[in-house]
Amino acid sequence: MRQTRAVADLLDRWRAAARGAGARPDPATTRAGEELIVRWREPHRHYHTLTHLTAVLDVLDRHADLAARADLVRLAAWYHDAVYDPRAGGDANERDSAALAESVLTGLGVPAPAVAEVRRLVLLTAGHTVATDDRDGALLCDADLAVLAAPPAAYQRYATAIRREYAHVPEPAFRAGRAAVLTGLLALPALYRLPPLASRWEQPARDNVRGELAALTGEPENPA
Repeated sequence: MRQTRAVADLLDRWRAAARGAGARPDPATTRAGEELIVRWREPHRHYHTLTHLTAVLDVLDRHADLAARADLVRLAAWYHDAVYDPRAGGDANERDSAALAESVLTGLGVPAPAVAEVRRLVLLTAGHTVATDDRDGALLCDADLAVLAAPPAAYQRYATAIRREYAHVPEPAFRAGRAAVLTGLLALPALYRLPPLASRWEQPARDNVRGELAALTGEPENPA
């Protein structure tokens, strides 16, 4: 695997999280991180890339004090899109990513309760529905959706990258499917659950999502 400074830094972050969760400090842990990076570099990815992973990890690191077990949330971030096939249906990617996390982390010696928690967190990213008392789930899902609150130009780049990942889908079907995803997001009681993030991100995220939805459907934006 070609290793740039950015990749080396990511591997350091992986090793720290894995060992913090109880993984053995041996070469297998490094190899597991390298294998994950290969997955995040797959050529069919345009948004779900190392850039997205790094952005999620950065949010988690900045707000680690909000988590009960920050290293487990970090590991869930590493795995939440580890399996990513745009042709898969429903929550297949999340289920396969959770299964991969369970298999690899168990093999690295991470205790079973920690593995189960990482698996649970990964599965939450399928629908981003989180219980009110689930701090770790809230932090992971908030970090995963941080892009929705990006400045408009950055949000447009995100939307364009998503379209590229679904280049195999004809335009009418893509518009309908993407509109359904955005409508589902807007139907959530809140896009962000943790107050320090919600106070900054909720309104710009909803504005961005409504704007994209209007562009897809040709209907005026509904500010409600």
